[in-house]
Amino acid sequence: MKTLKLTLAAIGGAMLVAALSAPLWARNDQCGGASWYSLPGNMTANGEIMNPDAMTAAHRTLPFGTIVRVVNQANGKSVRVRINDRGPFIRGRIIDVSKQAANRLGFRNAGITRVCLTRIS
Repeated sequence: MKTLKLTLAAIGGAMLVAALSAPLWARNDQCGGASWYSLPGNMTANGEIMNPDAMTAAHRTLPFGTIVRVVNQANGKSVRVRINDRGPFIRGRIIDVSKQAANRLGFRNAGITRVCLTRIS
């Protein structure tokens, strides 16, 4: 019985370590700071022209083309954005969304907010 308990504890610990060490793109959600940006005409990291009216975003590690649901924790508003750029490069921030996405999330005037992300596809 003692061996069974130790084995189950070891398996549970290994599963926890595996889940915590999985890359972000393999996990389902992430929470942290968000900001918005608008650089019309500039090229994004995937080669597109930045369109502040598009529902797009920058993320440090998610693959280009990934669809992410972003939920503003301050007001519950949510949008879906497509990752087409890299960033943000400021500690504590996990995503930079387009101006349009920030408008729909209700934080354009504030400039930053706390969000949670869920990978859709």
